[in-house]
Amino acid sequence: MPLTKRIIPCLDVDNGRVVKGVHFAKVKDAGDPVALARKYSNEGADELVFLDITASQEGRNTMKNMVRRVARVIDIPFTVGGGIKKLDDARAILLNGADKVSINTAAVKNPELIGELMSIFGKQCVVVAIDAKRNYECDNIDNDKNIFSLGRKRDYTDKDKSIKNKNNIKYNQTPMSSENNPKEFYEQDKKFWFEVKIYGGKEGTGIDAIQWAKKIESLGAGEILLTSIDTDGTEYGYDLGLTKAICRAVRIPVIASGGCGEPKHMLDVFKRTDVDAALAASIFHYDKFSVNKVKKYLKDNGIQIRI
Repeated sequence: MPLTKRIIPCLDVDNGRVVKGVHFAKVKDAGDPVALARKYSNEGADELVFLDITASQEGRNTMKNMVRRVARVIDIPFTVGGGIKKLDDARAILLNGADKVSINTAAVKNPELIGELMSIFGKQCVVVAIDAKRNYECDNIDNDKNIFSLGRKRDYTDKDKSIKNKNNIKYNQTPMSSENNPKEFYEQDKKFWFEVKIYGGKEGTGIDAIQWAKKIESLGAGEILLTSIDTDGTEYGYDLGLTKAICRAVRIPVIASGGCGEPKHMLDVFKRTDVDAALAASIFHYDKFSVNKVKKYLKDNGIQIRI
């Protein structure tokens, strides 16, 4: 029997308010975290994600008081991320009402933290977020990078034979169908790889997202929250190419994030990738669609969903 898919509203919080931007920038106010949390819980959301989006880049801890206030008004699983740098930070968040903690920058800076969190709090509590962005610099790269191009093939299950860049380093190029990508990525044969970004998308790492997903799984991550910076806030749809690649690389649950603008985008990501959950913000924050209406649409279109 297929596993039930999850719908997860996301609260990106800055200075005590929910905000929403495009490509992790140009944020605008979207409302009160507590009011929105209560609303989504009542509408039938399966889980809720709360991300303090400036905590890491500002070098401060997550707003524990706000986490506690949100936890009091919901009765669904609650994941909190942003500014969690060590075990004590995670413990404080869990003691204030969170069910899971999400780490991104701290995981890249100190990968051992993943295993430490898993051993103390359990694998089910550890979510590692990956914020990935296309990098078109493919000439001076390591041989562990997964290179993609928008080719004519319908799918990309098989690797092309190895090719070489200017430094004579072999790498694998994977044709990615344009149908797996939002409309702004339709440029034929342009090569790229997915780079992990930290500090709210402000800093590159040089780390390949697919390789990083495999590593964090081996270190003890219980789930991956995958956000495409390229599609974030665009409302063009999820980056299906990125999502499919990550899902095929790991066995732990993957949450798709970035780009949802209508229920059909969730239907697409569930039907064309193996994600376990779809996260969205704009579609819910500005009353375009309610959670229960989205879930009914998905169920009517053959997706196993809890109503």
